[in-house]
Amino acid sequence: MSNRSKADKGPDAWKPPLHSFWCTYSRAWIEVKSHYRLNITATEKQALTEMLDTCNQ
Repeated sequence: MSNRSKADKGPDAWKPPLHSFWCTYSRAWIEVKSHYRLNITATEKQALTEMLDTCNQ
């Protein structure tokens, strides 16, 4: 069900429902963007920063 709600949305439009998974998700998103040398929009960056802040909690 979660995949259907996500569709092709980025982290600025969709976040995993499990707050405890935000760190893993954001790191994976950044790794893919980096590997393929894709740009990160300002809104993606803001959402990713928020999710990365959960990594050390």
